Amino acid sequence: MCCKLLRVPLLGPVGKGQQHCQSKIRLGVTHHPKKKIRMGLLDQGKVRAELGLGQGRLLITGAFLGLVVLWSSLTPKSTDDKSFGRVEERAVFNALPNAKNPVVGKFKPVVPWPHVEGVEVDLESIRQKNEGRNNNHLNPKGQVQNQENVMQKQYVTFKPHTHAYSDPVLQRGTLGNFEQKEPEPQGVPGGPGKGSKAFVLGPEYKDSVQASIKEFGFNMVASDMISLDRSIRDLRHEECKYWQYNENLLTSSVVIVFHNEGWSTLMRTVHSLIKRTPRRYLAEVVLIDDYSSKEHLKSRLEDYIKQWNGLVKVFRNEKREGLIQARSIGARKATLGQVLIYLDAHCEVGINWYAPLVAPISKDRTISTVPLIDYIDGNDYTIETQQGGDEDGLARGAWDWSLLWKRVPLNSKEKSQRKHKSEPYRTVCTVPLIDSINGQTYSIEAQGGGDEDGFARGAWDWSMLWKRIPLTSKEKQKRLTRTEPYRSPAMAGGLFAIERDFFFELGLYDPGLQIWGGENFEISYKIWQCGGKLLFVPCSRVGHIYRLQGWQGNPPPAHVGSSPTLKNYVRVVEVWWDEYRDYFYASRPETQTLAHGDISPLKKFREEHQCKSFKWFMEEIAYDITAHYPLPPKNVDWGEIRGLETSYCIDSMGHTNGGNVEMGPCHRMGGNQLFRINEANQVMQYDQCLTIGPDSSAVIVTHCNQNEYTEWKYLKGLHRFTHIPTGKCLDRSDVLHKVFIAMCDDNKTSQKWEMNNIVAV
Repeated sequence: MCCKLLRVPLLGPVGKGQQHCQSKIRLGVTHHPKKKIRMGLLDQGKVRAELGLGQGRLLITGAFLGLVVLWSSLTPKSTDDKSFGRVEERAVFNALPNAKNPVVGKFKPVVPWPHVEGVEVDLESIRQKNEGRNNNHLNPKGQVQNQENVMQKQYVTFKPHTHAYSDPVLQRGTLGNFEQKEPEPQGVPGGPGKGSKAFVLGPEYKDSVQASIKEFGFNMVASDMISLDRSIRDLRHEECKYWQYNENLLTSSVVIVFHNEGWSTLMRTVHSLIKRTPRRYLAEVVLIDDYSSKEHLKSRLEDYIKQWNGLVKVFRNEKREGLIQARSIGARKATLGQVLIYLDAHCEVGINWYAPLVAPISKDRTISTVPLIDYIDGNDYTIETQQGGDEDGLARGAWDWSLLWKRVPLNSKEKSQRKHKSEPYRTVCTVPLIDSINGQTYSIEAQGGGDEDGFARGAWDWSMLWKRIPLTSKEKQKRLTRTEPYRSPAMAGGLFAIERDFFFELGLYDPGLQIWGGENFEISYKIWQCGGKLLFVPCSRVGHIYRLQGWQGNPPPAHVGSSPTLKNYVRVVEVWWDEYRDYFYASRPETQTLAHGDISPLKKFREEHQCKSFKWFMEEIAYDITAHYPLPPKNVDWGEIRGLETSYCIDSMGHTNGGNVEMGPCHRMGGNQLFRINEANQVMQYDQCLTIGPDSSAVIVTHCNQNEYTEWKYLKGLHRFTHIPTGKCLDRSDVLHKVFIAMCDDNKTSQKWEMNNIVAV
């Protein structure tokens, strides 16, 4: 008997001088029956020594193989998600165009594309050229890209690099490869809020519920009784279930910023994320504590997240930074994922939310995506779709000229570019569809607005208020299916995904933006005008709880100063709007003298990166904004409308679209008491105009384009407002605090008014 030790190559392809090894290898002895071997004691000792050496080598080899197997078993696989509430995923890409053998590529780690002097390189050709060699030369030691150096000119000059990723394929009748094969497991079978059904508490909880709403903005009493792992209902279009996605998706770091958040709403966000995200793609969950003072967010939080063995991390700011800068901090702390996904701290991700959201970015790194945001009721925690949008519920992100967020339906131009209803559509970056969570009952509802499918584009009015507008026919023509992603000019900002390196190249958020407000528009404009795209993704849905009335809020710290949101708006407008800035100041005249800090580095960034003009953006991407929010006329006068020689002013009370205005104590802070008179003889507040109600007496506010009786004449010398269509005068009741029109009477002091300018500070 003699021993032959076979050397088995463990890693790497076969190179020159190496022999192919059979798949089945016997390690041991080979027998030679015809050969007689005579051994003395010395020879036997030598053989024993050689045998011992051979066995020792075998033991070392076996131990190494065992370590490899152990490492492999500990490494997350796409089929090993059961502990995270996911079912096994299967490869279906043999039939897909341009798809590679799924057996070869299924478990291959996604490698970032290397940079050579700023030019993107074909990684596959490098792999083929250097087959069998160690690829460490692709990222030499000491050549790690400095993420702080965000002013890179090359990314616009050169062709944006893409990843080796094939388009998703819609196969009707064949369940998508990322879809659940079994019903989602319930956190607590039969428990409160399961299936996102309403959970309503009895009257005995009234006081504690109101106290929790005041402190946190939600009904935390109900939330604390609902399972952190509750099941939810599927709000997606039926077509979404049949998309087949290339499994070579990029990995992600999910960043969640919180400040004094309620325990169960924060943890339900984390639980839903881990439960419904394939483990192989979830690199880390990064929690950024923005200087919270609540005890439950300290050691209790740190102990609780240990159950995920380092997957969930918490970093704490040493001072209150505000949501905007805390998110930039999160980008720097999140180093493991190729994509950054931002979520608010009170969300629940939907079924199969990840693949649709990240697939467009996996193909083109300059795309940013946004989910559809559904409505979670902050009282009973039901989940419903948002209102607005087109016939499919799709809407584009928009704004009015006060820079308030709006949602407008997809137009025909956007619809024409989509092949399927569930494809992403253009807005300002890729975004999941965001559902709303009712803050009292914790039911989940889809967003309103948009087209017949409920799809809307992100927009704004000229006061910079966020809006949702329906998809245009142009956008719909770009789509072959009802569920394709679609373009949107802007996003709401709370929930979106963007490739990490691309975000750093864009400079993250403007470091001069404080606390909250305007950052969603800044990143939207920056993406579109500097070479990227923004898509809304109908098949990725995330529920979001909106704060309830009665919340005391989280006031900004003293070092921030007053009016941080208005200052943010001015910075964004001054950097990105070019000549369109005049329309913002027409809508927000109180901001004309507002100090906004140094913006010269941002303007230099635009110039060096050859970012396009706002005129190009309005003509090519946001072409439908003015149809919903016409350019505002110039102002004749503006300020508070005060009853002459009184301390009471006309106040919209936050009402819109038919709500009555009333008299309230003058506070000189603008807001609901700031009105402007323009050259079209309209008395406006944001995109709302003063007019008369259905009883032809009470004065209401309504959308200026939806009422023809909006003309007024302000006779400053007579201190009188005359309603031109009726010839009557603006009047008030100082006792009932009502505002109405009545026959003009020069002797009535209740018809005397003065308009006083207000300046934001």
